[in-house]
Amino acid sequence: MTPVDPSRRRLVGLATAGLAGIAIAPGVTLFEVARARAPEASASPKVRWGLLVDANRCTPDCTACVGACAKENGLPDAKTANAPQWIRKVDLKDLATARSVSAPVMCQHCAKPPCVDVCPTGASFKRADGIVLVDRHTCIGCRYCMMACPYKARSFVFAPVTGQRPDVPRGRGCVESCTLCVHRIDRGGIPACVEACAAAGHRAIVFGDLNDPASEIARRVAAESSKALRADLGLAPGVRYQGI
Repeated sequence: MTPVDPSRRRLVGLATAGLAGIAIAPGVTLFEVARARAPEASASPKVRWGLLVDANRCTPDCTACVGACAKENGLPDAKTANAPQWIRKVDLKDLATARSVSAPVMCQHCAKPPCVDVCPTGASFKRADGIVLVDRHTCIGCRYCMMACPYKARSFVFAPVTGQRPDVPRGRGCVESCTLCVHRIDRGGIPACVEACAAAGHRAIVFGDLNDPASEIARRVAAESSKALRADLGLAPGVRYQGI
C-alpha cells in the first residue's frame, strides 16, 4: 500500500478538528464523544500481544473458534444477513501439491495498520501493546478502513444492536473487528478463540507476548517456521501462521 502523504494527513486532521466542535445532539459535541474512548492504561509498549495459528492442527470441520468469538462478543448468528464475523475459517489449497489446509483469519493486529492510516477521525487506533481497535464513539461509518484492510477483517454494523455484552460495546453504523478479546487480556485472561480451540482438543491457536522470549509463542516463532499473511505488504502482523 502506498504510504500516506504526511501533508494529506495533516489536512485531514485539520478538517476533522474543525468538524469536531459540531454538536451532534443537544449539548453534545464530538469533542466530548472523543473523550469517551476506553482507557488504555493497562497497555504497555514492552508487550506485543499476538497469535500463532498452526494450520496443521486446524481441522476444516471445526468452527469452535468462530462460535466462541460470536458468543463472547455478543455477535448475531453468522446465518443472519450482513452479520459481522470477527473471525472466519478459510480453506487454502496448494495448487502445486493439491494439499489443503484450513485456518482462521481475523484482524491481524498489524504493527503498521493501514486501517489506522486511512481513518479520518482516529477511531481506528493501535494500543501500545499492538492491539488494533475501533473506538465506536468516534467511528463515523465511512468504511475507509474496510477498504484499506488487505485481510477483509472488518465488518460494518448495518442492523440495530441487541443483546450487547457489557464488556463489548457495539453500535449500529460503526465498523468493528477482532479485538483479541482485549477485555479478557486486560484482566489477565486469553482470547475466547484460543480457549475454545484448546477445549476442542486442537490447540491450533497459541496466544502470548511476542516480545517475551520465555513465552510459548515467542519460543515457537523463533524455533519453528512461520509466516505472516501478505508478508509482502510489510505490515508486520501480530498473527503468524504455520503450515500454510
